[in-house]
Amino acid sequence: MKKAMSLFLALGMTAALLAGCGNNNSAPAASSGTAASTGGALSGTVSTNGSTSMEKVIGVLSEQFMADNSGVTVSYDPTGSGAGIEAVSNGTCDIGLASRGLKDSETGLTATTVALDGIAVIVNANSKVEDLTVDQIAQLFTGTVTDWSAVGGDAGAVACIGRESGSGTRDGFESITGTADACVLSQELTSTGAVIEAVKNNPSAIGYASLSAVEGQDGIKAVTVSGVACTEETVLDGSYAIQRPFVLVTKEGATLSAATQAFFDFATSTAANDLIRAAGAVPAAK
Repeated sequence: MKKAMSLFLALGMTAALLAGCGNNNSAPAASSGTAASTGGALSGTVSTNGSTSMEKVIGVLSEQFMADNSGVTVSYDPTGSGAGIEAVSNGTCDIGLASRGLKDSETGLTATTVALDGIAVIVNANSKVEDLTVDQIAQLFTGTVTDWSAVGGDAGAVACIGRESGSGTRDGFESITGTADACVLSQELTSTGAVIEAVKNNPSAIGYASLSAVEGQDGIKAVTVSGVACTEETVLDGSYAIQRPFVLVTKEGATLSAATQAFFDFATSTAANDLIRAAGAVPAAK
């Protein structure tokens, strides 16, 4: 009887151990960049690289996404549109950021517009110039018009401030104004902030910068273009002439990590619209 009871207890303990092992194997931990199969928290990293003009937009989107997903880190490397497109093409970042559309030579990539941005034409706050046509802007930047008195300002030489080659802002501005490879610049700078500072510090300067970067800045003013101010409303309805897209660039055929896909989906959804507006851009999602 004692032997029978001992055997029964041993068999029972073995069954319990086997059941416990089975439960431990049924819910594996999520790997980096994936969500657990049982609905666990998202984790991993999302690397973005590119347009300096998208700093505010990508900043607010990243901040909110990381607040909602504490296991995810979203990084941003402000290298310029061309460098960001190259980075996603060669696999050194997850999402490229461009403030222009893809060129015909930039193949194997997909561009998704996340927002629209007006390119404000800015002058020093003390300038008498309030309004310019697209043609006048082109004449100023190509050196056809070299004195402010020709467009309603005080007499004095025009100093044109622009962005470096590869900048999405420069590409957008030049393509819209028809000044590609023809601008005569006093300074060629590598960031939107640098352009704003240069115009602020030079009474004779004219430059261009993202709407989101210009709003609220002292020492400069955005001129109207053919009577139309650069605002969210005029960018959205298309009445403001100088505007361009903010684009998320991904590699065709590449599978994004769960964290990257989740961030991409959030950024391009209507849930992000108020954040994009707060950053000074016009959301594209409807």
